[in-house]
Amino acid sequence: MENREQFIRVIVADSQAIFRAGLRKIFAVEDDIRVVGQAETLEQAISAAKKFSAEILIFEAALAENPVEAAQDILKQAPGLRLAVVTETPDQELTLELFRRGVHTIVSREIDSELFVDCLRSIAKGEPWLEPHGVKWVLEAYRTHGTRPHGTRSKVQLTPKESLIVSCVTQGMKNKEIAARVGTTEQVVKNYLRKVYDKLGVADRLELALYCLNNRIVFDAKQPVAAAQPTQASDQAKEEAAPTAETAETKKPS
Repeated sequence: MENREQFIRVIVADSQAIFRAGLRKIFAVEDDIRVVGQAETLEQAISAAKKFSAEILIFEAALAENPVEAAQDILKQAPGLRLAVVTETPDQELTLELFRRGVHTIVSREIDSELFVDCLRSIAKGEPWLEPHGVKWVLEAYRTHGTRPHGTRSKVQLTPKESLIVSCVTQGMKNKEIAARVGTTEQVVKNYLRKVYDKLGVADRLELALYCLNNRIVFDAKQPVAAAQPTQASDQAKEEAAPTAETAETKKPS
């Protein structure tokens, strides 16, 4: 008998039958994701959110005349539900407004299927998730309208390479791109990010970007890496040889 606690239970609410079928095929090959309900109208989506015990509702923005109000209503009626809103194309204004109202992720139909699966796994744990362009939009909104929060944590000293990697993250770069920029491997980039997360007390890339923006600790990502860059092999060996107190339960960076 299957243990339901092992699965991320998902409701798919979308007006396009072919899109719903496509998501079912994608999730069918994943061991930890199960579609427990479907809907093709706003009313059906709200009903499904109440009826089924699910962690995530994938909700097409076009189902509602006002997606922001609809999202608020759904979250009010199902407080424990994580909401993933799907837009036809990337939409900056809608993304920012939904994110402000507590939606965990906003993605476009253009998102890569593997990336979407990773996204669902993140928000199932309660972590907000945005595509790289979404992170840029949120950061720009903070720069334009945000105020520096009271009682911010004291600044933490980062090494030149840590600062360079963090700067790349704030520009929406992926680990593979950061590794190419720094001249190392993706695994070493993950190791650096894990250390930075621990230093700054943040949980993911979005929190890291916002923290660094508020505390002004980001270096220019275009600056050269200090000193001669080690080879990928020596860099990775140094990381693996360094003592660490991390355990198997340590959170991996996204």
